[in-house]
Amino acid sequence: MLPWKRVLRPLAALLLTAAAVTVPATTAQAAGAPSSGWNDYSCKPSAAHPRPVVLVHGTLGNSVDNWLGLAPYLKVRGYCVFSLDYGQLDGVPFFHGLGPVEKSAGQLKGFVDKVLAATGAAETDVVGHSQGGMMPRYYLKFLGGAAKVNALVGIAPSNHGTDLNGFTHLLPYFPGAADLLSKNTPALADQVTGSAFLTKLNAGGDTVPGVRYTVIATRYDEVVTPWRSQYLSGPGVRNVLLQDLCPVDLSEHVAIGLLDRVAFHEVANALDPARARPTTCASAFE
Repeated sequence: MLPWKRVLRPLAALLLTAAAVTVPATTAQAAGAPSSGWNDYSCKPSAAHPRPVVLVHGTLGNSVDNWLGLAPYLKVRGYCVFSLDYGQLDGVPFFHGLGPVEKSAGQLKGFVDKVLAATGAAETDVVGHSQGGMMPRYYLKFLGGAAKVNALVGIAPSNHGTDLNGFTHLLPYFPGAADLLSKNTPALADQVTGSAFLTKLNAGGDTVPGVRYTVIATRYDEVVTPWRSQYLSGPGVRNVLLQDLCPVDLSEHVAIGLLDRVAFHEVANALDPARARPTTCASAFE
């Protein structure tokens, strides 16, 4: 690599980070506080954006903290935006998405029905981070969700599980560890590569007819590994690598969902492909 490239690459990454931190704050102020900015059941979808957007947090996330960046971003662009809490465990506040994924998909089903009834829309679009990008696929495939969801956008989704950089391969060497994981944090066990849940979910193909799928991944993901396991196969699928859009974007698993406006721009493109504009590093400043 030429010397000037060694200087410009970290400088560009620094500028992108600054944009991700400062621009969302301005957007959030314009949109209002979370309680008034989204989960507004009086919101009626516009002709430009006729489908409400349901945001599905990841493991250990919740309906507010996971979406302090993306929810205002979509709200000021004219979307009706809603988010739910799911997968709660007794005695564990704030940190959700730990219950059995199959049960969580049932919670998503009820929430989508509530949003559609309130907005009068026929369909919704779903955007999820991590487990939240994978879990809705169970709803689509087994709980009738395909009739009510137009598009699913997964940000660093655990579609085929994770080996946590090989750590899960050590579980058989610790007697009782897998059972302990399954008993106390079922969602974590469900997301281990090769789990019974994932085997059922992915049997017969990754997708269902009638739904558009987008996966946005980062090569620096340290949670859902290997990162290529996030990709889906099948009709109506678009797999996107963040670094193909912006080579100096260093976001890892958490940052891509919480504050990366390059990823957010691509989410907006996936929600409205007819008005999509190219996503580049400059998208961080829009």
